[in-house]
Amino acid sequence: MRSDKTKRGINRAPHRSLMKAMGMIDEEIEKPFIGVVNSWNEFIPGHIHLDKLAENAKSGIRMAGGTPFEFYTIGVCDGIAMGHEGMRYSLPSRETIADSVELQVQAHQLDALLFVTSCDKILPGHLMAAARMNIPSIFVTGGPMCPGIFNDKQVDLISVFEAIGKFQAGEITEEEVRALEESACPGIGSCAGLFTANTMGCITEALGMSLLGCGTSMAIDANKSKIAKRSGMQIMKLFKENIRPRDIMTEKTFENAICVDMAIGGSTNTVLHLPAIANECGIKLSLDLFDKLSRETPHLTSIRPGGPHFMLDLDRAGGIQAVMDRIKDRLNLNCMTVTGKTLHENLLGLKILNPEKNREVIRTKENPYHKEGGIAVLKGNLAPRGSVVKQSAVDSKIMKHSGPARVFDCEEDANDAILKGKIKKGDVIVIRYEGPKGGPGMREMLAPTSAIAGMGLSDSVALITDGRFSGGTRGPCIGHISPEAAEGGPIAIVQERDMIEIDIPQRRLNLKLSEKEIQERLKKWKKREKKLSGVLKRYSQMVSSADKGAVFE
Repeated sequence: MRSDKTKRGINRAPHRSLMKAMGMIDEEIEKPFIGVVNSWNEFIPGHIHLDKLAENAKSGIRMAGGTPFEFYTIGVCDGIAMGHEGMRYSLPSRETIADSVELQVQAHQLDALLFVTSCDKILPGHLMAAARMNIPSIFVTGGPMCPGIFNDKQVDLISVFEAIGKFQAGEITEEEVRALEESACPGIGSCAGLFTANTMGCITEALGMSLLGCGTSMAIDANKSKIAKRSGMQIMKLFKENIRPRDIMTEKTFENAICVDMAIGGSTNTVLHLPAIANECGIKLSLDLFDKLSRETPHLTSIRPGGPHFMLDLDRAGGIQAVMDRIKDRLNLNCMTVTGKTLHENLLGLKILNPEKNREVIRTKENPYHKEGGIAVLKGNLAPRGSVVKQSAVDSKIMKHSGPARVFDCEEDANDAILKGKIKKGDVIVIRYEGPKGGPGMREMLAPTSAIAGMGLSDSVALITDGRFSGGTRGPCIGHISPEAAEGGPIAIVQERDMIEIDIPQRRLNLKLSEKEIQERLKKWKKREKKLSGVLKRYSQMVSSADKGAVFE
């Protein structure tokens, strides 16, 4: 056991003495030390219940013969950080979380890890840490929030964001916005649609790093507590059999996860997070791989923000295992999972209740919502190294679009212009200097995209940015443009009223200028300097571009 370095032999009497100061007895000290990595905090509704799940997990560890040690990581609520300076700190927190887990685990030489976690950058940070540490690990994800009810319709957080645009357009009153605010988020869990948090919960299960059903099991469901206890017991089996994260998260497994992501129409943020997790495993995932697998994988679900269903519906329809069963001919079935069985063995035991009733929630390959997967990678003279769009959430009327650029050098200026009615049908909003280095921090653009949708422009106005989008974004919103403006990418030289051509089916994103004109503008471009300090200064100096997953170099 790794922990023997801290507790075995006469020379470790001082170490054991410190453990006994906390009330430990010899019988506990002799057992394997299992770290329970908990991101519980009082900022995030998706985390507020994780203390209870951690207690359940620790019970399972003790029942199976281990000694749990719980410790905490930070967590940023993207919803609360959205639309202001706080969002610059969200993506950087991913690297800090991974580093903090490494520091704690290596300092105390833990034998195995059980992660209790949820939400946008926190769960990816924990997965990165698990891959980096490569000691037996298992994940308990916090689970989705139930949808709220407003005017006898199901609603969620995105409904509130989009209500701001509707209010500015005169479609609803301030009193109605207030009433929606009260009912949209009815309790604990990750926001109720297939936004980034729940996408990553699903991806964790698809990677084989959590028990079956964990990704979609609702936060309020007693089944989530049962999964936590069983995960506590299962980590002891993984420890005894020495099954490690890199035995599970192989190149073939990442391909499976991408296929599942495409089939469910998940958040574009997976194109940042999966490469970052794979990088910790020594595996490189390219944007081209995402696009290739998207072209080959049908989109089978229609979940918010792109469709009418919620995570609750997906869970009742059989969850991620049912999705994987639908596309199993596209998957590598021999991949190992934390169940101790292969994906093939897991799917053999799959039972789905009322398959006909749930046929609209998870469609068949013969009757998909779209023939291609949820994400498309666009390239062209405006994005030489690529850009990303959630094509499953784009209206068919604007899959191809050409329009004049409306250029803004920060999110706030663009959002202000949208809400003041300065953006017209046909415009292409350009928001730049919001990339990983230039922001710094690569902010999500949920405020402007929701304002566009709320004002009824999501089928006539496009938005492109070197920043990124919330998983709750819908419409022709193209992010992750690489190279970013701060690195002298072509997006930096776009001028007001330049024509921009978008062709999602053909994967093209072009500035309608000659190559000579583009090069002349680039020669005149001057790098912008921002006064930075602390975390953001270090992050800007170390982070790679979005097409590489915004990992540290």
